[in-house]
Amino acid sequence: MTLGEKLSKLRKEYNYTQEQLADILGVTRQSVSKWESDIAYPETDKLIKMGKLFECSMDYLLNDDITEKQGIEPKEPETFWDKFKKQFHERKSEKMIFGMPLYHIGKHAHGFFAVGIRARGVFSIGLMSQGVVSLGMLSLGVISIGLLSLGLISAGMFSAGLLAVGSIALGLFAAGAISVGLISFGALSVGCFSTGALAVGKYAAVGDHAYGMIAIGKSMAEGNVYSHIGDLTTADIPTVVEWLDANVPSWLCWAKGIFKFFIQ
Repeated sequence: MTLGEKLSKLRKEYNYTQEQLADILGVTRQSVSKWESDIAYPETDKLIKMGKLFECSMDYLLNDDITEKQGIEPKEPETFWDKFKKQFHERKSEKMIFGMPLYHIGKHAHGFFAVGIRARGVFSIGLMSQGVVSLGMLSLGVISIGLLSLGLISAGMFSAGLLAVGSIALGLFAAGAISVGLISFGALSVGCFSTGALAVGKYAAVGDHAYGMIAIGKSMAEGNVYSHIGDLTTADIPTVVEWLDANVPSWLCWAKGIFKFFIQ
């Protein structure tokens, strides 16, 4: 088996295209093609790099009589992490969409579908992820899911967005154990309109303990203009609506409408 045949076989086993291998070695795709066709031969430093990349000895690469791959040195049994790293080498689609590879898997990935330590794409997954739909430990996107998440629609341990859901949530609409938002739902809820076990609302609060301009609480209610302990009755609702109309500014009429729907 010639050097070119071995290089072609190893490249395909490791799921590299000629272009990807060329990028790793710092040569052109045409150079890789010539090596695999035995038209030209790689320089010594390139052989050494390929030996490390493909985990094989120089004897295997250069000796046509050796047809079985020989490792560089005896190894310990592969752990799960070793197998993961071996499979997680860079892969990039040659097909392009909107000027990006259809998919890119690598340490720093950028593609329509991107998976990596740092990933950017329309759909992205990574420790640090940025995309229209983003999933990661640190995630930024239109739809974002992660430990620390920022997006128009956001979900995570710590979440911020137009619509935010998380253990700690900050958003226009926020729901979480600790929730801060214009309209807020949570165990501890703070907002213009809030609902929760402990609810603090600038204009209205509903919960077990409620504090706000209008406060409706099961156990405690402290309101500046209206307080009510217990469930609202049909007779109470018009009074609450009247106070809302009198005190909530016009630019929050949509939020007021949502709160009215909630209490009715």
